[in-house]
Amino acid sequence: MPANMFTVAPGVWGRKDVFVNFYIIQDLQDDQWVLVDTGLRWSAAKIKEMAAYLFGENTKPKAILLTHGHFDHVGSVEKLADEWEVPVFAHHLEIPYLTGESDYPPPDPTVGGGLMATMSFLYPKSPINIWRHIKVLPPNGKIPVLNDWRYVETPGHAPGHISLFRDSDSVLVAGDAFVTTRQESVVSVMMQSKIISGPPKYFTPDWVAARDSVNKLVDLRPKTASTGHGQPMRGKELETALIELKENFYKKSIPEQGRYIPTPAVMNDNGVVSLPPKKHHKHETALKAFSLTALLTVAYMWNYHKKVKKQIEYENQIEVEYNY
Repeated sequence: MPANMFTVAPGVWGRKDVFVNFYIIQDLQDDQWVLVDTGLRWSAAKIKEMAAYLFGENTKPKAILLTHGHFDHVGSVEKLADEWEVPVFAHHLEIPYLTGESDYPPPDPTVGGGLMATMSFLYPKSPINIWRHIKVLPPNGKIPVLNDWRYVETPGHAPGHISLFRDSDSVLVAGDAFVTTRQESVVSVMMQSKIISGPPKYFTPDWVAARDSVNKLVDLRPKTASTGHGQPMRGKELETALIELKENFYKKSIPEQGRYIPTPAVMNDNGVVSLPPKKHHKHETALKAFSLTALLTVAYMWNYHKKVKKQIEYENQIEVEYNY
């Protein structure tokens, strides 16, 4: 099995790339498959490796399905859609950000919570343009390329954010409507600490809609949930955590400060209509300098860790061969 790949439920598999997950869902009625989200710009090779492991070399999906269009969910979509020549389905409110018409609301590094949030001023917010492949999901919740699934509108983190639900066994792929790690913290992200949180704070421009979306998903009573960031959760652990998230959403999920508190960004079918004024932090320059330094340090430590791991694996292999 490829590294960082995991099984969610029958016919549902995920894989983590650095800090984000993408998914392959097999249509159990016709055995074909659909890719859900496409990770980062370099994730294409990992997605194809995962698909080859599951279905054989040179396989391709019926379609690509996007939960939303943020940079860490569409990083490889253009490359893969061009190579595979398959449609890309998304909600109509995400179309401006997938066809070059509008930037997303800027991420907000003032929300606090950790280095991932502080560094968010670096994250891309500009649109991509895949107009040649894009298909709009029908308004009735049906997914044309997944017979046994439906989509649920879960805006807040993004205007056209959707989550996927299979009624037959109550499996939920929630995207970033909620996540199962503390995405604002680089330590939590790297350690994959399992804790249910609301959507990533630094990239959520409408907290009222985000709360309503969480309530909607909790009311589905999923038995298994997998998200855009973090590990799958199941059974009683999931049920208890979701109820707590719903009952304490304001306390657990909404930041105490931030550009989109209390005024949300306004968006429509054409993209961003209006933004609340930017809130300047008195130590903004120092925070940016700290973020860049910390990012370089984390990248160095992560690379060093991988080198040490490879060296240990190599030495173990040599020892096995020698003993043999």
